[in-house]
Amino acid sequence: MSPPSPPIRLAFCITDLDPGGAERALVQIVTRLDRTRWAPVVYCLSPPGDLVAVLEAANIPVTCFGASGLRSIGVIRQLARALKQNRPQLLQTFLFHANLIGRVAARWAGVPHIVSGIRVAEKRANLHLRLDRMTNALVACNVCVSQAVADFSILRGGLSPEKTIVIPNGVDYEKFAHAQPVSLTQFGIPSGSRVVVTVGRLDPQKGLTFLLPAFSEVHAQHPDAHLLLVGEGPQREELQTLTSELGLNACVHFAGWQADVPGILKSCDCQVLASLWEGMANVVLEGMAAGIPMLATAVEGVAEQIASGENGIVVEAGSASALAVGLNQLLADPQGAQSMAERAQVVVEERFTWDKVAAEYDRLYAEIVGIPSLAESEAGK
Repeated sequence: MSPPSPPIRLAFCITDLDPGGAERALVQIVTRLDRTRWAPVVYCLSPPGDLVAVLEAANIPVTCFGASGLRSIGVIRQLARALKQNRPQLLQTFLFHANLIGRVAARWAGVPHIVSGIRVAEKRANLHLRLDRMTNALVACNVCVSQAVADFSILRGGLSPEKTIVIPNGVDYEKFAHAQPVSLTQFGIPSGSRVVVTVGRLDPQKGLTFLLPAFSEVHAQHPDAHLLLVGEGPQREELQTLTSELGLNACVHFAGWQADVPGILKSCDCQVLASLWEGMANVVLEGMAAGIPMLATAVEGVAEQIASGENGIVVEAGSASALAVGLNQLLADPQGAQSMAERAQVVVEERFTWDKVAAEYDRLYAEIVGIPSLAESEAGK
């Protein structure tokens, strides 16, 4: 009987390891790979972030290069040197800077296969699209996080349809479905209030300058309603000023970054995603898994998560009045809203768990390097 084959070396490269959506996705995927099949390492272009400890606790080697602003050509050389030493069969990159730098470094290092992760329809930076297209000949496969992102990357980005596939985001279903509610009085919200929550970076992409005027209309009809913003970002001061101008200081609460998002979601009456563009928003899946009613704008990925009127409500992006109508509908019919939320939980459990997502990545990597997938290996036993 021949000895078992050693696990195949995989490398992953990401721009940073701070707790963002793409960064958490990388951690979920890498930590779920079967270590008898794969030997993963992770490279981070930036200084160490909070998620380094999570990877190291799972015995996954992590190297952070500490690049500042990612403008130094030196990080390409550093990554290429590390790849030459590790000799992976495949490099998976996540996010624009890591996609670009990883492709060049992997070519220098002689890595046989490169897979790029495209996680957003980037509508702010045409230069990004041009650079992505110019270097995409180095890539074996582009993994888009939603069909909408794939369509955008092909039509606007000029990427090859033959090299572009979709593997969606996932969610830790058990963590959110069975989270324990927390007291929202810690954020200045009176006990017994009805709470609308939005979770994400305070950034123009997230459409919060439309959400605040919308909530002003909602609060006029539902005086017991409060809005909780969970997250930090460059727009915080502007949003706080707008809150004051709208006279909403008593009912809009800025919580900043919070560790216990599952507990917060479980404590709220509904969640809203007001984004102007996305890839596939993790926070939508998290709210659906938590079992709270969801309102989202019709941005990339949402149509693959929510059937409006069935398991949530979808409204036009960039419209305060549309957001107000949707929120008023959820708050005016709590029983109907909760029925939609229950159906949403079923959708997430059936289609969007991280175990299912990791199995899709295993299948892709196996196909590229020429071995049976985990499912095929187990079926052959």
